[in-house]
Amino acid sequence: MVDKLLNRREFIGTTAVAGAGLLLEACKSDSDAQKAVVKKSSLNTLNVALIGYGEEGKILLESLLNIEGVRLVALCDIWDYHRNEGGRYLQKLGNEVRTYENYEDLLAKEKDLQAVLIATPDFWHAPMTNTCLKAGLHVYCEKMMSNTIDGARSMVKTMRETGKLLQIGHQRRSNPRYLFTLNRLLHEAKFCGRLTAVQGQWNRAVKEDFGWPKKFEMPANMLTKYGYKDMHQFRNWRWYKGLGGGPLSDLGAHQIDIFNWWMGTTPKSVMASGGLDYFKNHDWYDNAMVIYEYPMAEGVARAFYQVQTTTSAGGGYFEMFMGDDGTIKMSEDPSLCAIYREARADAVSWDDLTQKGYVRAKPTSAEDAAKVDVRETAQLAEYEIPVFFNKPPHQPHLENFFNTIRGTAKLNCPGDEAFTSEYVIHRANDAVAAQTRLVITTDEVRA
Repeated sequence: MVDKLLNRREFIGTTAVAGAGLLLEACKSDSDAQKAVVKKSSLNTLNVALIGYGEEGKILLESLLNIEGVRLVALCDIWDYHRNEGGRYLQKLGNEVRTYENYEDLLAKEKDLQAVLIATPDFWHAPMTNTCLKAGLHVYCEKMMSNTIDGARSMVKTMRETGKLLQIGHQRRSNPRYLFTLNRLLHEAKFCGRLTAVQGQWNRAVKEDFGWPKKFEMPANMLTKYGYKDMHQFRNWRWYKGLGGGPLSDLGAHQIDIFNWWMGTTPKSVMASGGLDYFKNHDWYDNAMVIYEYPMAEGVARAFYQVQTTTSAGGGYFEMFMGDDGTIKMSEDPSLCAIYREARADAVSWDDLTQKGYVRAKPTSAEDAAKVDVRETAQLAEYEIPVFFNKPPHQPHLENFFNTIRGTAKLNCPGDEAFTSEYVIHRANDAVAAQTRLVITTDEVRA
């Protein structure tokens, strides 16, 4: 990447993390599939291509431009409106890229690539990823892995056969705040005590479907060629079966992945409710509520997840892990993160965490602590997680991917590990359709 483009990094800075060393390396994945491919590399500059320049592709690009030693050489998108927009934007930054409509043409002509980033609609993920892996390239693919379980499973199979790296875009797995809290607080300090329940949500306000400039409308034959019925479906593919997976796939996937990751296991059952309660021009439901049962060593822990696309109320988007000693509330939004100590918990051990810099107590007033009903338990003592970083949310995950290519890291979310989470997300959609409790076995979750 040219020097003019690299100067953008001066505005980003470096990750700043507080507290006792924060050895984040301990959270790296031990996936067998990647052990064979993590080798020391002499690559100084990695040449990469971006396939898909829609909403998610633009987000990945902004993070990519901040990373040293990575050169974007090609951009691919089937819509000339997006393709030309991306080319012009990069040109203004001093980065000339070659642009392509078809990813197979890109692969045929670009002979000096090491990796590709895929940010296309879900139903293209499996064919594109499999083709790129077989072409000898490492792949960073946005979640969901595929709009089908079979598609996702095929990606893991190809990853193993080719020995190439496949990172899935569950970017919270590389977030320093999530890594620190999981390693130091949940695992090391065990301050939640026995995990008894999990709750997560992502609520967003009603928003209009995406439109498009009429003069840039794609011809009907091109839309058909690439799997779309019309421009509305192309622009709003997340709402259509056969193309995406609806709100649980679009939003819930990130957070249900955290459920599995932090619980250290997969659920034994799922039941769910959802429906087309508001929008009438979509295939997928507007809202969904899901209950998983996780088999833990000390007993079952139930996890509730909801996604609402008709209201932004409810306190934002977060994942909350609740135990008999304390609770962790996590989010990509740092203002929503907090931890809470139950009155029954060992105050001495929590003081020790404060001394180590693992937590920071928030001041409370006598008025805050007043009980309003004799049936209430004592108010939770609130603490902060003293971990901060000033990078876009996707950047650490991309850095992990590129560092693994160079042999200096291990993938935080390789394809085989991502599959276990994505399988139970697909099963939640099945549970909505079946309107019954579905059993999930250990064998079926394996890729």
